[in-house]
This record gives sequence, C-alpha cells and structure tokens, in this order.
Amino acid sequence: MPLYRRVPKLKHFPLVNQKEYTIINVKGLADLPADTEVSLESLLEAGILTTNDGPLKVLGDGEISVALNVKAAALTQSAKEKIEQAGGTWEVVS
Repeated sequence: MPLYRRVPKLKHFPLVNQKEYTIINVKGLADLPADTEVSLESLLEAGILTTNDGPLKVLGDGEISVALNVKAAALTQSAKEKIEQAGGTWEVVS
C-alpha cells in the first residue's frame, strides 16, 4: 500500500495517550478559608467538585485573595502566579 494511503489525513487525528484531568479554576477556590490545604480529596469532601475524572489541574481563570496551600497534578502558569500573589503556596504531586 502506498505511503499516502497509510498516513492519516488532515482532520481528526486521535490522541493516543491523552491525559484526562479534573479541572477547577482559581475563582472556584476563592471562597475557601485562608491557609486551607487544597487537594482533589479535600475539594470532593467540601462539595466544590462532584466527580473524580482524574488528577487535579488548576486553571488561572478568576481572582483569588486568600492564601491557600494547593497540591495538584498540574497548574497553569497564570494559576501559579495568582496563588503566589495571594500569599499561598503550590506543589505539584503525581
């Protein structure tokens, strides 16, 4: 079979090892009390998240004004900056 027939065409390439994350924005963490440890388990217990779709990923949409200790599998650069500006800490866990 020729090469041009073996190679997938322009659209709809499947991602072979796509990572699935449970995502939350920074604005969803703004209502938590100061110095709270934020992890996937604590967010499920607090009722902020309802399902566990995989490791926790924090996105940077919104503002935060309380210092939190965030432990997540992934954070965006803007989320890291906003957590640090509020006086909190972040840690990447696997």
